Amino acid sequence: MDRGSLVQLPEVFSAAQPRSQARHVMGIDGGATKTLAAVLDLEHKRLHLGHGGPSNEDAVGTQVAVHALLGAAEEAIAAAGIASSELGAAVLAIAGTNTEDVARRVRQARPDAWIVVNDVLGAWAAATGGGPGVAAIAGTGSNVFGVGGEGENARAWRAGGWGHLLGDEGSGYWLGVQSIKAALRDREASGPPTALSQAAPVFFGEPSVEAVAQSVYSKPLTKGQIAAFAIETAKLAEQGDAVACELYERGARELSEQIAAVIRQTGLGEAPDGEREFPVGLIGSAYKAGAVFIEPLTRAIHAYAPRARVSTVQMAPVGGSLLLAARACGRGEAIAAGELTPLIDAALRS
Repeated sequence: MDRGSLVQLPEVFSAAQPRSQARHVMGIDGGATKTLAAVLDLEHKRLHLGHGGPSNEDAVGTQVAVHALLGAAEEAIAAAGIASSELGAAVLAIAGTNTEDVARRVRQARPDAWIVVNDVLGAWAAATGGGPGVAAIAGTGSNVFGVGGEGENARAWRAGGWGHLLGDEGSGYWLGVQSIKAALRDREASGPPTALSQAAPVFFGEPSVEAVAQSVYSKPLTKGQIAAFAIETAKLAEQGDAVACELYERGARELSEQIAAVIRQTGLGEAPDGEREFPVGLIGSAYKAGAVFIEPLTRAIHAYAPRARVSTVQMAPVGGSLLLAARACGRGEAIAAGELTPLIDAALRS
């Protein structure tokens, strides 16, 4: 069996030639529910945003995904008052099990060689600043990516990211589906009682939990709608609902197995003295559940890698794409992660 990395770290991010004339870069974060584009003026530290619909090919198809990406990009470029040819680099980090079709369409539409990568690369850059470490995405879907070593010695590895039918463990969608299943098992008396049985009909606007099950197939409910139900699961877990708590424990367990695989395959856990620290950044809306999810996940990670520094990532994912774009045009030193985060936050608020 081929055991090469499922996602490679493009050479341009580690071997870019400096281009001092590059002033503007663009980053895009494309997901299953929305797309956010940002153009950054590296000289004056100004940020301009563009918005679009979902751009995960698995969820909406290639044509719709590319339309959302290009639409968000054009809006951000227009807001910056520049032409696309003035961009020093553009990195489009998009969700999906396979980004090749989207990348091919983007290259056809934008011959100035915009770089399309899987969204885990953008998350990794946001979580680590582009250095050794791991990013664990858990939003609507889930994915894990890490890099050990630097330069020519860098070792990259991805685990998860197989989409909602085959994976997405620990994600909002996974938690939403498991919560509905738990409510149905309560309804039919094959599982333990849980307040999820009352919460599901109220949340989805149905008269009963069995009606919720019918709507999953008949409407059908979107990934985003099902993922949003995880918010109710988190509330019930905080209130002590045993089934809701167990779902977060199980999600943490399964996601930690993928994180452990990335740590092992990248060599991040290896050190002559066993004392090397490295970041594991948690990024995505599922972590808004707080301690009910983060604490069991942290325990599981530390059982395998005691020196991992586990923390939630404050930078929005689009920031990782911007950092990679700056690096791709040889201007990686022009903006620091700590400087970029408040710029993005201010732009999003306004």
